Amino acid sequence: MDEKDRKIISMLMENARIPKTKIAESLDVTETAVRKRISKLEKTGIIMGYRAVINYKSAGLSASLTGLDVEPDRLWEVIDRLKGMEEVKSIYLTTGDHMIMLEIVGSSVDELSKIHERISKLGGVKRICPAIILDVLK
Repeated sequence: MDEKDRKIISMLMENARIPKTKIAESLDVTETAVRKRISKLEKTGIIMGYRAVINYKSAGLSASLTGLDVEPDRLWEVIDRLKGMEEVKSIYLTTGDHMIMLEIVGSSVDELSKIHERISKLGGVKRICPAIILDVLK
C-alpha cells in the first residue's frame, strides 16, 4: 500500500460515494487506475465494505456501543457467534476497558435490551457494558 492508496482510503472514508473520476483527478491518475486500486484494496480485505452512516434517532431506531469482556480462550468463538447476529453491525477487537466493542442496532431500546441479554448468555462472555446512543453528531 502506497501514498495513493492511503489517499483513496481517506477520500472513501470521507464519502464512500465519491465519484472515481474525482478521486482520479485528485491523484492525477486515470479512473481505470483508481478502479484497479480500489479493487485490490477490496480483495486484500483493507476495504471491508461500504455503509451509510445513519442517524438512528431520526430513523426511529435505537443503537448501542457495547463493551464486551470474554474468557480469553473463547475470544474467537464469541466473535464468530457475534458475526452471525444481524443486529451486530460492527465488531472491534480493542485494548482498554473492554476486549471487544460492538455497534448494535435495534428497533427500540426494549429490543436492544433483549439483544444485550442474548449476548450476555453466550458461552465465554464475562461482562457486557452497553451504552445507548442518544444522537449521532458526526
